[in-house]
Amino acid sequence: MKAPEFSYVKPGSLGEVFDLLDRHGDRARVLAGGQSLLASLNLRLSEPELLVDITGVPGLSGIAVSGQTVRIGALTTHRQIETSAQIARHLPLLAQAVRNVAHAAIRNVGTFGGSIALADPAAEYPACAVALDATFVLAGRAGERRVKAREFFRGLYETALNPGELVTAGEFPLAGAGYQSVFLELARRHGDYAIVGLAAHALVAGGRISDARLAFLGAGSTPVLAVRAAAAIEGRQPDAQAIAAAQATLAEELEMLADLYSSRATKLHLARVLLGRALGALAA
Repeated sequence: MKAPEFSYVKPGSLGEVFDLLDRHGDRARVLAGGQSLLASLNLRLSEPELLVDITGVPGLSGIAVSGQTVRIGALTTHRQIETSAQIARHLPLLAQAVRNVAHAAIRNVGTFGGSIALADPAAEYPACAVALDATFVLAGRAGERRVKAREFFRGLYETALNPGELVTAGEFPLAGAGYQSVFLELARRHGDYAIVGLAAHALVAGGRISDARLAFLGAGSTPVLAVRAAAAIEGRQPDAQAIAAAQATLAEELEMLADLYSSRATKLHLARVLLGRALGALAA
């Protein structure tokens, strides 16, 4: 199938982008890496009149550490995140997760901001952002505003973005001393979207886990922060009894939906397996 006819424009500033979005409204789509958008065009799932290519807008790419924050520009590619020494040092959860994003050809072009704005519940970055308590910078005609990751994802492919707004960056707090991160996912084949995955970040001291943030992907219409599981492991060593207590909470916390390949029961079982592995790895 071929994409429908559309017009294309590549503005050179955010002001021009906002003008175009104001003028064309729902008939326009923003193009960054295009790894999801172009597929939806070819499948006729999206039929915009205009593609607004923002890759010519300066200041939307790059990784920078300032004070206690790591800032990732929206146009930063997966490959740039994968090879960044700053990400490896300060955000090891992202460094682990990015290796699971599709294949090398897609990582060379796909962008951080595109993944966040799409808000696919089986994608890696949204869950990592929730686990790391990130904040997203949103820009529109009225200026910038900041929204916590846990409040940004509102439903299946639904976000806190207002009409005419863009994600311009993500801001991640630096982890304190003693914090460890583990990212795990299970997929039918490497590069496929995850059946289920887990982004885990916690303080580990003396083999005991505390202040855990356990964000599941592929377990609901948004990334799911497993608060009860974290409470069940709080201050405990991840022995068999503690892990079983945390795993027992997942049936109530995760909104598992069956798909073409996996039943709800299968997905819940896999989520419990990943939780057990992650808790053990955190304290290893």
